[in-house]
Amino acid sequence: MRLKLVTATSLLALCVFTTAEAVEINQDGANTVRDTLTKLLPDDLAKSGFITVNPAGTRYEIIYDLAKLLAKVDPATFTINGLTPFSTFATPLDNGLWNIEGDDRFNVSGHFKDPDQKTTNFTYSIASIVYSGVFDPAISYLRSGTFAVKDVKVASKSETEEVQAAIASMDQKLSSTDSAGGNGRIDFVGSASMYGFVEQVSGLQMPPIEIRAGSINVDAKVNGLPAKQIRDVVFFVLDHADEKELSSENTDKIKTIAKEAFPLLTLFSETIGVNDLSVTNEMGKGGAKAFNYNLAIEGPSDAMRFGFGMNAQEISLDTPLMPANYATFVPTSFDFQLAVPDVDFASFGEALMAVDFNDKAPEKAGEEMAKKLFRDGRLAVEFPKISAKSDVYDVDMTGKIEGRVDTEKDYSMEATILARDLDKTIAAVQELAKTDPDLNQVSFGIMMVKGFAKTDPDGRSRWDISVSRDGAVTVNGQMVKGPDAPDQDQGLEPDQEQEQGQDAVPAPQQP
Repeated sequence: MRLKLVTATSLLALCVFTTAEAVEINQDGANTVRDTLTKLLPDDLAKSGFITVNPAGTRYEIIYDLAKLLAKVDPATFTINGLTPFSTFATPLDNGLWNIEGDDRFNVSGHFKDPDQKTTNFTYSIASIVYSGVFDPAISYLRSGTFAVKDVKVASKSETEEVQAAIASMDQKLSSTDSAGGNGRIDFVGSASMYGFVEQVSGLQMPPIEIRAGSINVDAKVNGLPAKQIRDVVFFVLDHADEKELSSENTDKIKTIAKEAFPLLTLFSETIGVNDLSVTNEMGKGGAKAFNYNLAIEGPSDAMRFGFGMNAQEISLDTPLMPANYATFVPTSFDFQLAVPDVDFASFGEALMAVDFNDKAPEKAGEEMAKKLFRDGRLAVEFPKISAKSDVYDVDMTGKIEGRVDTEKDYSMEATILARDLDKTIAAVQELAKTDPDLNQVSFGIMMVKGFAKTDPDGRSRWDISVSRDGAVTVNGQMVKGPDAPDQDQGLEPDQEQEQGQDAVPAPQQP
């Protein structure tokens, strides 16, 4: 029941209307909208009156009174003050879509008790919430929208911890188009910006810490999304959430819906950029002028590529915990990019269709589906770029590792490492070794590695490293390690291995 309530409440926020053409601007039409919004809720909540709909000229006013949802909550356990009703205005359009808009504010305070009966007091306020968009009943989601929020403040205080956070403003945009091919799928593009973020946390078990960001920007894109089928899956789950076991008819139905939804997308990408990031506590201050994160999934469903990366520029660190003579080794910038190619979501989908949803041991089916993601159990991990730079080093690496998902032995690697001003790095380590003699070994090791290097036209030192499946290692074409010796029991039949184990003499115990 809880799953049904939570998901249904989320859908209410998106205004699950009926087709606009079927609704008149009168009280009967208002009742139809109200009944549509509450049809997924348990009867007691649907009849609580926390949603009311009234005609308002050429549109409907939908009023959400969340306080009525809390009428039966024990005030000794949870209390909230200032929770006033808020309104969304919905205008039906001739094409079956709905315009939605709203202009509200939020200012509440209260307290709650955790399972240990410890009290936490909280306040939460938003000076302005303004939004507008176009809602599509066929997918139960927005086709487009703009959202603006100003002056967000959050605070909570318990016996052991105190948190305060604030955001000056946030803006979001959403747009969509029908995917190419006319297959009913949709491409979505979204963006969001946040300005003036600050969070302060303190507690009995931790010193005060403050996190600040001048701005946070998010860009996201998803192509080929089967929005209608995803909605149908959600509704099916809601309708059958209380059933302990699905009938064969319903099992076939959900598999049919899921099959229509595959592939779930043809592209997903997300980038998050944080500017003027700083973290401050009693031990010092650190941060970066810019920190970025990216995630991308794209390609045909039987050979999709998963990519992940993060990078930072103008990194700073000011703390007495860092000895001054080590400060030059702290990176001022870094870039890490990783990719997993050739992920077979098509075979994964086929395996999903064969799953018995009433199986008492679903973990076995999960293992089989996981194996389907990688052809023949082979996994490749690419590193398009790994780099780090400071005042005394500048290193780049690219590479690829291939192996199997069922063993750690059968793998190979190809990598290229480039280093600029290697003599400067060696000199810095040698200087540091004057106060830390253990670093003499590091200096000696770098000089040995330098002996294997080639010099590129731009002056950088290069190492092309190859590790074959048999364990042989070459650097710039020169073998530095031969193949591994074969395992002694390799190729033995199971009964031979058992016999060999029986003939072995146990090693004497150590005193």
